[in-house]
Amino acid sequence: MTETSANERGLDRVFEQTEVRKGRSPMSDAWREFRNNKVGMAGAVFIAIVIAVAFLARFLTPYGYEDQYTSAGRAKPMTGYVTTTDRAEAKCHWYGTPLEWGCALYIAGSDSLGRDLWSRTVYGTQVSLLVAVVAASVSLTIGTVVGTISGFAGGRVDNLIMRIVDFLYGVPALPIIIMMQVYFQALARQGVSSGLMGVLISWNNAMGGLLFIFIVMGALFWLGMARLARGQVLSYKQKEFIEAARSVGAGNSRIMFKHLLPNIVGPLLIAESMAIPNYIFFEATLSFIGLGVDPPTPSWGAMINDGRMGIRSNPHLVLVPGIALALLTLAFNFMGDGLRDAFDPKIRER
Repeated sequence: MTETSANERGLDRVFEQTEVRKGRSPMSDAWREFRNNKVGMAGAVFIAIVIAVAFLARFLTPYGYEDQYTSAGRAKPMTGYVTTTDRAEAKCHWYGTPLEWGCALYIAGSDSLGRDLWSRTVYGTQVSLLVAVVAASVSLTIGTVVGTISGFAGGRVDNLIMRIVDFLYGVPALPIIIMMQVYFQALARQGVSSGLMGVLISWNNAMGGLLFIFIVMGALFWLGMARLARGQVLSYKQKEFIEAARSVGAGNSRIMFKHLLPNIVGPLLIAESMAIPNYIFFEATLSFIGLGVDPPTPSWGAMINDGRMGIRSNPHLVLVPGIALALLTLAFNFMGDGLRDAFDPKIRER
C-alpha cells in the first residue's frame, strides 16, 4: 500500500511537471532570459525613460527649443539670469507652477543664441527616436518584403533581385545620400511648390526637415535586411512543416504569411533593433555637416556642431548633447544584445 501511494505521488509530480512544461512557450522562455540579462534590461529601461521624456518634453523643459535670450548666450550650466515677468509668463512652461524658479535658470547652460540647452537636448530626443522608429520600420518592411519574395520565388526572380541588391551594395551610400540631401535642399531653396516635389517640400518643412532624411535612409538601409530575410526563408522553406502544408493543399500566400513570416520575424526584429544605433548616428552625422534637420529644429548632431568651435571655453555645449547621444545608442546596443541572447536557443543552452 505504501509503495502504491509513493508511485502515485511520483506520477502526480511527473504530470505536474509536464503541465508546467506545456504551459511554457518560446516567447515566455525568451522573456525570462531577457529579464535575467541585467545589462539588456538596463538598456530597455533607459529607452523607456527616454521615450517618456520625449512625450513629456513640454512639461520637463522651461522653454521651447527655439526661444532665444541673446543677452545670456553661452551661459554655463546652473547659471541664473535676469528675466522679465512678461517673458517668463509668455514663454516659460513652468511659470505659475512649483518649478517657476527654473524660468530664470539655465540648467544645462545655453548656446550662442541664448537658447536653453536643456530644453533643446530634451526636444532632441523626439528627433532621434522618430528617426529610429521610422528608419527601422521602413528598413524592416522593405527588406522583409523583398527578401521573402526573393527567397520564396527562387530561380530567376531570386537571381534578379539579388543582383540588384548586390549592385546597390556596391554604390557608396554616404556620398549618394549626401547628394540626395543637397538636391532636395536646393529644390526647397528655389521655392518649388508644384507637383510631387512641391508636396514633399511642404511636408518636409512641416516636419522640420525630417522627411527627406527618412527618404534617403529608406532608399538604401533595407539591403542588409533583405539579405537576412532571404537567408531565413531559404532555410525554412525546405523544412518538414512547409512540405506538410503543401501536401494538404496550402497555397503560396498561406505558406508565406502563416508559416514562413511568423518563424523569420524574430531574427529580423532583433537584427533591426541592433541597427537602430546606426540610424541615430547617421541622422546626427547629417545634422553635424549641415544636411540634416532644418534650424531651429533641435538635433544632437547639429548641437554638437554648433558648440565644437568653443569646446575649450564652453565644453558643455558639446558634452550635454554628446552624452545624450552616447547613452541612447549604448542603450539600444545593450537591449539588442540582450534580445539576441534571449531569442537564440544555442546561447540559452550554454
